[in-house]
Amino acid sequence: MNILFIIGSMREKSFNRQLANKTKELIGNRANISYLDYKNLPYMNQDLEANLPEEIKNIKDQVNKADAIWIFTPEYNGMIPGVLKNLLDWLSRPWIPGNYASGTPLKGKPVTFSGVGGRNQTKSCREMLNILLKRLGMKVMSEPSCGFSFTPEMQKTDTLELTNDDIQLLKDQIDAFLSFIKS
Repeated sequence: MNILFIIGSMREKSFNRQLANKTKELIGNRANISYLDYKNLPYMNQDLEANLPEEIKNIKDQVNKADAIWIFTPEYNGMIPGVLKNLLDWLSRPWIPGNYASGTPLKGKPVTFSGVGGRNQTKSCREMLNILLKRLGMKVMSEPSCGFSFTPEMQKTDTLELTNDDIQLLKDQIDAFLSFIKS
């Protein structure tokens, strides 16, 4: 089973990247994990579709080859981060420009999401992702979905700290998602 991790933050020491790394560790050998690098993705522009840049083709291919996707994302001003939304907009475009019957890399793909953010624990962003990903035709596992808050101390050290209860919540989401992918 191949799961593609997508991080909704470009920050090198992102708490969400750290959460993804912890998730990979907890999954162990139950699945192959890869990370999508999309830092050079251009802004969504339909003018580019006629002669699709290699960066977009490569990203679409990586998503297509994955059995499932797990998104780890912060929440910016109560919303989906712009870089993540831009990626999802590109991935929502049909394989053949203008031919919506040709499908997309996201269509029918199992997906779940988690996030580290402020007091809201990325709740608003995860709710929006649930709506958006269903609209894009993905097979969404919205529950369980883990949201965690960073503390002022974590901000100072740039290190995500999870409690035993947090880790158990993450393990529950992992187990549920691995089963969900097979269903």
